[in-house]
Amino acid sequence: MSDSRSKLPFVILSGCFVLSGIVAVVLALRQGKQEPAAPGPVASNPSAVTPGSVAPPSAPGSTPEMTAPVKKKGVPPIAPVAAADPARVVGGIGKALETGDMEAFNRLLGKEALDPAVAERLKVLAGAGSLKLREVGELEQNELVRWAVELPNGQPLLFLDLRRKDGKWVVDKVTLPSLTAEAVPKGLPVDSLGIADAFLQAALHQNFEQAKRFADPSTVSDAKIAGLCILFEEGNYRLRTQKPLRVLLSRPEVANYLANVETTDASQTAQFSLMLQLPPGGGNWRVSEVNLDQLLADYAKRFAGGDVYYTPLLKNPKGGDTLVLYFDFDQDKLNERTRRQLEIVAQILKLDAGKKLTLSGHTDALGGKDYNATLSERRADVVRDYLVAAGVAKAQIVTVAKGMTQPRRPNFTESGADDPEGRRANRRTEIYLDF
Repeated sequence: MSDSRSKLPFVILSGCFVLSGIVAVVLALRQGKQEPAAPGPVASNPSAVTPGSVAPPSAPGSTPEMTAPVKKKGVPPIAPVAAADPARVVGGIGKALETGDMEAFNRLLGKEALDPAVAERLKVLAGAGSLKLREVGELEQNELVRWAVELPNGQPLLFLDLRRKDGKWVVDKVTLPSLTAEAVPKGLPVDSLGIADAFLQAALHQNFEQAKRFADPSTVSDAKIAGLCILFEEGNYRLRTQKPLRVLLSRPEVANYLANVETTDASQTAQFSLMLQLPPGGGNWRVSEVNLDQLLADYAKRFAGGDVYYTPLLKNPKGGDTLVLYFDFDQDKLNERTRRQLEIVAQILKLDAGKKLTLSGHTDALGGKDYNATLSERRADVVRDYLVAAGVAKAQIVTVAKGMTQPRRPNFTESGADDPEGRRANRRTEIYLDF
């Protein structure tokens, strides 16, 4: 009995300590609920953003900085919508923009709020009509892809980079181009994929001057760019809708892409490659090499029975590339196809009145030497006259008559028999554009 009484004060004291601790915890929790929420961090990357972070338009010609919205403490972030097909994610974003549903737009990107100024800008632009969704290409093989949301006139409204996570695609980055009329690449993604896409889009639309801005003139000739424009036009090619640009190599200063093209009816496909580099002294990415061998082979297969010599672009024996126009037997008339090619050549020459080109006329080996010399002169002259009529100064053009002295292919077989296929490639006018 005495032992129980001696322990009683200790039991009472322990109970008091426990009770005071409970009271302290309750008061702390009540005080914590009344504290104001602290603002979340603000993104500072000026060239791109994490999903949904968008800022007001910036200085002309620059890519706007996109900042993250203010978050409340304890509020979980909105997760971006994910899908097994990136086209579904982009399609939802495009639909939200078309209808002006910025709440759905934010939810798809995975953010809480969109800057009001930018939201209004997107609403106005999206209201111009149905938006076009276009896959641009890969930044990382099968892991990171870019899509463009474009206005009806082809102007990009925004670019979306999507990353694959756990087998599904989510928006990883958004780029909002500038609305100014500054020359490309300002206002567009200036990484290697952005420049490769801009170069090809310009060539597809026969805009030689624009395409040339993205190429290194020391390694990519005017003739190569003009040849690509002609191949797109003549071959009725377009960039493939799925995986148009596949990354083969991606390093800090060099990148290699495989361009996938198809005919406008999607019945034939072909490929060619682009190499891009960053200039050693700094600056934007440039196309440093265009390998058209596979595209030329496909073109020849479709239009010349596989004869790779009968294509609009050939290697010049003296170096560089040469554009070639072909004629029917004993003819010096331009057909519709050659006229379209010359329109591109005229565009090049009119860009710089100081440039000159050489036109060399050629024939096959049928007929006399003197007759063929005259025929080759007429073939060079008819090309010159067309260019002059298109606005090129006559002083920019030099013509040379080669007759049958410089065949591209043998006019006869080894047995001495006539070779019509070889002669077909020799009836031509060559256009030397390597100034």
